[in-house]
Amino acid sequence: MADRDAFHQRPFSLPPGATEVILVRHGASEAAIEGVRFPVVDGRADPALSQEGAEQAEAVAERLAAEGAEGLYVSTLRRTQETARPLADATGLEPTVLPDLTEVYLGVFDAGEYRVRVARNDPIIQRVFAEQRWDAIPEAESLESLGGRVHAAVERIVAETGPDATAIAVAHGAVIGELCRQATESRPFAFVHADNGSLSRLIVQADGRWLLRSFNDISHLTVTTGPAG
Repeated sequence: MADRDAFHQRPFSLPPGATEVILVRHGASEAAIEGVRFPVVDGRADPALSQEGAEQAEAVAERLAAEGAEGLYVSTLRRTQETARPLADATGLEPTVLPDLTEVYLGVFDAGEYRVRVARNDPIIQRVFAEQRWDAIPEAESLESLGGRVHAAVERIVAETGPDATAIAVAHGAVIGELCRQATESRPFAFVHADNGSLSRLIVQADGRWLLRSFNDISHLTVTTGPAG
């Protein structure tokens, strides 16, 4: 027995030629108030971070500062940019704004109304989750549109980051949910429940295959919030 080869279990390591994309959900944003619209950018709600969200952003920076990431990406919305700021300060990385990372368009329920409707258990919200499609909301974005653009966003990140390297993308709940769905070929809404400030790790292998390494890691957070809105 002593002369036989021994094969021990070892921790995961990035496959040769692969790129890791750490998906960070933005910190908690300001409270939605019934009847009061958030500011909007290209039709999407654009609230600032709440105090809880700012604390989550600091915790994300502390967790990821030593990752050795070679790129930092954010959406067009300030809650992702404000979440990325402490990490940018800690690492010297300049955030790249990637419009395709922007949150799903929620049609007539955007600008804060979605969060109110979720809290009220609105019948249309019930239909959204029963049918697992955002465009059950009038004028909202389809899964096909969301899926195509967020896939393109990851492809750009991977191309710019290169192999055997890591990038960080601060994005939104529906965006992260859709990317995790694509990596696992799951049902549409299997991963739409990411908490604010959570980390999910997506591996894009050299042959183009995707691997979801982890989802919704919140071990670094002392303040937890999410997922709605």
